[in-house]
Formats: sequence, structure tokens, C-alpha cells
Amino acid sequence: MWYWLFKYVLMGPILRVLGRPKIEGLENLPARGPALLASNHLAVVDSFYLPLMSPRRIYFLAKAEYFTGTGLKGAFQRWFFSSTGQIPIDRSGATAAEGALISARSKLEEGELMGLYPEGTRSPDGRLFKGKTGLARIALETGVPVIPVAMVGTRDLNPPGTTVPRRARITVKIGKPLDFSRYEGMSGNRFIERAITDEIMYELMRLSGQQYVDIYAASLKDAKPEADAPKAA
Repeated sequence: MWYWLFKYVLMGPILRVLGRPKIEGLENLPARGPALLASNHLAVVDSFYLPLMSPRRIYFLAKAEYFTGTGLKGAFQRWFFSSTGQIPIDRSGATAAEGALISARSKLEEGELMGLYPEGTRSPDGRLFKGKTGLARIALETGVPVIPVAMVGTRDLNPPGTTVPRRARITVKIGKPLDFSRYEGMSGNRFIERAITDEIMYELMRLSGQQYVDIYAASLKDAKPEADAPKAA
């Protein structure tokens, strides 16, 4: 109930005024049954605008810290992220990736739509970065179609480091479903999983118009503070 209240009454109207969103390719979104939505990731609000424009509920994975706060602020955060379809996952420790995969598979088995960001984190500079293979692994294990989704304009509304949104023009582009049934039974083959991931990233590049960079976004973020540090004389 809270999800639909949030979408149509509480935050939905505000998001529509701020982003003036439109959606293209809605016919590519299945009316029923499970599917993986593979999206580029430019801003925090990606996880709000994609569900806003979808007639079906979409679930996302979110870091557990969003759900463990205390006091009034913590209670509001838990309500907010739960209302927008976020599922808490523990991203620390050696089993973090497996926990995320289990959570995603569980929702797909229930016939739901699962949204994932193959880049693994938000783009640090607006370009499209190399995808991680976890999504491909889920697709192979579950046999569900993968639907590429390009978010356009969300970075303009919610630039990195800002807390106050700006008015922008947001477009959600839904591509044609990708069928990887030809690779059935090949889950765990890292070459196949890489090939599938690269095919997904190519579609995202084509849909979004972003420049593609063949490195992981996280590695650039990790290196940035060091690169920006003053050099010793």
C-alpha cells in the first residue's frame, strides 16, 4: 500500500514537476511475469523515476545502512526506501555479492520485476562504465529476459554532491528484451557471463547515447582522491 501511496500521492507529483518525465518503449515492458531491468546509473533519483514511469512495481537492491538508522530520521529512511521498492542488502564481507544475488533471484521467482545497475555504482562523470557480471549470472540461472533501460537527464536533476534537486527533463528509454536462452546451462562460465554483460552494456550505450569506458566505475572513484592530491615537490 505504501508503495502506491508514495508513487501517486506523496512523492510522485513532486517528481513529475521537477523532472517532467516521459517514457519511451513502454511496450517492451512485460505486462506480467519476471524480468531483469538493466539500467545505467547516473544519480540517486534513477531508482525513483524508473518505478514512477512503470505501470508495474520494480524492486531494487539498496545498501543495508539505509534501513538501520535510529530515531525519527532512521524511521523515515526505512519507510522511504521500503516505499520505493528498495530491498536491503549487506554489502560488506565476502558473502555480500551472493546475498545480493539470492535477494534478486527471490523476487524473480515471485514473478516480479527486478532492477539492477550493472555498473555497480553511479557514474562518477556521466559516462557509461564497464558492467559487472552478476546480472548476467542471474539471467543465466533464472532464464528471465533482460530489458535494457536508459535513464536520461537524471544527472542534471540530481548532480553528484547536491542535496537540492534542480528542474530537468528526464526520459526513461526501455529497450527491447534481450534473450540469452542460447546460453542455457552455462552459468558460472566467466567468458559467457562477460559476453552477456558486454552485450547488455552495448545496448545501454546505444539507448543512452553515453560514451562507453572499458573500466569499472568503482576503480575510477577509488583512484580519484589520490589523483587529485597535490604532488610532492
